[in-house]
Amino acid sequence: MTESKMQKFLVLYLVPTAVMDDWAKTDPAIKQAEEQEMMAAWGKWMSDHSKMILSTEAGGKTKRVTAGGISDTRNDIILCSFVEAQSHEAAAKAFENHPHLQIPQSSIEIMYVRPM
Repeated sequence: MTESKMQKFLVLYLVPTAVMDDWAKTDPAIKQAEEQEMMAAWGKWMSDHSKMILSTEAGGKTKRVTAGGISDTRNDIILCSFVEAQSHEAAAKAFENHPHLQIPQSSIEIMYVRPM
């Protein structure tokens, strides 16, 4: 498929907030070793899939906007990426063994981005 036929997808990396809260309480020595191991695996995955990745950004503090106003909130999204792939299935398959999935209860959601 030619580059112009590639489809764009939004990738959400999720970890339940309770898991993140527990992780924050982890012994710093254990936490550092596990983070270094995961970052090495993540770096390899990113390198192996670099042609499909358009951008990856870390999530931060979240605001919710409703008809009732604006409030601080939390959600399970810790990162997001935009990627290109030939199909939704191809995009999802690329994330089957992603290092993010080593985090307990984590998930990755891939959503087709429709042109408006």
